[in-house]
Amino acid sequence: MKSLSAQRAESSDEQQPPVRAEWLTTLLSTASVLLLLIAIADPARAAVRGSGDLALVIERATGSVQIVETTGNTMLARVEGLGDLSHASAVYSRDQRYAFVFGRDGGLSKVDMLEGTLAARVVQSGNSIGGAISQDGRLVAVSNYEPGGVKVFKADDLSLVADIPAEQANGQRSKVIGLVDAPGRRFVFSLWDAGEIWMADFSAGDQPTLQKFKDIGRNPYDALISPDGRYYIAGLFGEDGLALLDLWHPEKGVRRILPDYGKGEAKLPVYKMPHLEGWAVAGDRAFVPAVGRHEVLVIDMNSWQEVGRVAVHGQPVFVMGRPDGRQIWVNFAVPDNDTIQVIDAETLALVETLKPGKGVLHMEFEPRGEEVWVSVRDADRLQVYDTATFAVRAELPANKPSGIFMSARAARIGL
Repeated sequence: MKSLSAQRAESSDEQQPPVRAEWLTTLLSTASVLLLLIAIADPARAAVRGSGDLALVIERATGSVQIVETTGNTMLARVEGLGDLSHASAVYSRDQRYAFVFGRDGGLSKVDMLEGTLAARVVQSGNSIGGAISQDGRLVAVSNYEPGGVKVFKADDLSLVADIPAEQANGQRSKVIGLVDAPGRRFVFSLWDAGEIWMADFSAGDQPTLQKFKDIGRNPYDALISPDGRYYIAGLFGEDGLALLDLWHPEKGVRRILPDYGKGEAKLPVYKMPHLEGWAVAGDRAFVPAVGRHEVLVIDMNSWQEVGRVAVHGQPVFVMGRPDGRQIWVNFAVPDNDTIQVIDAETLALVETLKPGKGVLHMEFEPRGEEVWVSVRDADRLQVYDTATFAVRAELPANKPSGIFMSARAARIGL
């Protein structure tokens, strides 16, 4: 005969499994509710995701940016409070998690692409126009109109590392434009007022060594660096031609190329200066927007000679190459900014004309080029096109969208 204590122990053991099951059910139910509340409160945090298919869209009228994903072509989050974005651009940290947005009001904003939040922001000048991130991803540089010069910040906390005033011979400061990153932890930029190109070399530490190239031409207005990081090219507003600096051999100085590039003899009206960083490179040829002309120029990058011209719908602003180099997409200045045309890079034939709507400001290809995103400012929308069929794959609402920046730019020089 079992003792009373043994009978009580057996009774307790028999009742334990239901109690544990009830406790586990309650716990799982509570966790599900918490996950649901997190998803409702912040959809951007509801799913774990990588950063490779993300993009940032500038909403210029509202000081905000959209974060979108390109696998399903949907919006994930909107981040506000970025100031004046009327001429904004962005670069990415090397892990693609953070976008650094350069505002016209001198604001430098660090956006967390995965959290959908504004991680940090500093107002570093009175008027700025673009920036770049160093080869190692540790430094972010901003080019400034007012006061003229370049400021360089640590990427992790936006603390100031270096201040480079763009002082001319007369002691006055020059506006700085065309700032790009170059291999060797260098930044290269142009001085509008001084007609110079400067190179700031940070390879030895956080205080740069400056190299200055003078008398490159009047009023450099924009610049680009070739995809391999070798050539820095500045456009000249004050005269025809381009200024080229070979970064493999900077000791050779700046030389002039394409002496007829510019307004030319007719001095046609320029409604918007073309963006040189919007050059398309396909093989050993570059496709270049003509200034004040309804043409795209074709340049041999070995000889830097013009080898062809393509007549197009209007005055080109961006001339963008599909990642495989087969297609060249072109948008236009007013009054033709409702149109996009597509050029076959092999035959130089126009193969498609699209009419997305008024105010087509920017185009950006997905990393492998199967789709292209287009901002249509006046229609307050983004349109996504299939680059093989030219069919519209998606439309998304946006507040006066302008620049579109894919996170894949993190792995590309000069972008």
